[in-house]
Amino acid sequence: MNILKKCNLCPRNCLVNRYQEKGYCKQSNKIRISKATLTYFEEPCISNRKGSGTIFFSGCNMGCVFCQNNLISKNNYGQDITIKRLAEIMLELQEKGAININLVTPTPHVIGIIKALKLAKKQGLAIPIIYNTSSYENINTIKMLNGLIDVYLPDFKYFDDKYAIKYSKAYNYQEVTKEVIKEMYQQVGKCQFKKGNIQKGVIVRHLMLPGLKEDTKKIL
Repeated sequence: MNILKKCNLCPRNCLVNRYQEKGYCKQSNKIRISKATLTYFEEPCISNRKGSGTIFFSGCNMGCVFCQNNLISKNNYGQDITIKRLAEIMLELQEKGAININLVTPTPHVIGIIKALKLAKKQGLAIPIIYNTSSYENINTIKMLNGLIDVYLPDFKYFDDKYAIKYSKAYNYQEVTKEVIKEMYQQVGKCQFKKGNIQKGVIVRHLMLPGLKEDTKKIL
């Protein structure tokens, strides 16, 4: 079955036919990106001095009120590209010296990403692939990525679901996130590094929000 005809990639479970309409993430059946470039502002083991080959995907299934990429995540800034073009972009970033391919907010585009990764790997893509996510996705979405992703970079935004609902309208966030991160770890295992650059593993990130210190303490 084509998942995009009854989309359930994330816990929103919109079940819309993305060939005809758009769900919560505002994405169609097309791959849509806003930017692809070398970036240097991730953790040192991800960016280092040569830079991370970062691809920013348009749209987002999380929709946090404090999002710093509002233009991309909520206003859908970007352009539609083909699977072939996405594969080409990955290879171009590798040629520019990127130490990895960093897929930012990839969840709505997982189906196209999987196809592009397989194509790019056949054509010589050999650097680590990073899946940079809010963690708010269905477990089967992560299972589809098994063997294609080297490094998972999940956010753990909230411990108490009342904050997840208040700031992101994300129900069962803690339960979903824990299950997703567990699956990620089962796929790639402990962190492995080469010359200070991460090659395999999971890095869990948490943004401490103003006034939510106690919620952060529960996560830590």
